[in-house]
Amino acid sequence: MPLSMELHYEAGDPYAVRAVFETGGGTDGAVVEWFFSRDTLTEALRGHAGHGDVRMWSGDGLGRDVLYIALSPPAGSVLLELPADGVESFLGETRLMVPPGSEPEHLDLDAELAHLLAG
Repeated sequence: MPLSMELHYEAGDPYAVRAVFETGGGTDGAVVEWFFSRDTLTEALRGHAGHGDVRMWSGDGLGRDVLYIALSPPAGSVLLELPADGVESFLGETRLMVPPGSEPEHLDLDAELAHLLAG
């Protein structure tokens, strides 16, 4: 089935990458969001990563480097194949925004705690 995916990254949530999937296109399609760890995506480009409902690994797909993402929530499962160079380029941009190791400097823990306690 046709599927498009966009990756989003925000410095205020420095450990997470939001993936937005659209199926079918037009008004017939569905939009689904998943959150991945930036570190997991990085690890997957070099081998196997993830656990539980999310597993990722790199490989060769029809003569090009690809990243496979297997999602298996209770409602079903899907295997995605993405161009590895596109994911690597995206991760490079995230590293410019928030260099690895500096993530805690971008978190506002007081605001997060207040949000959680507000219910």
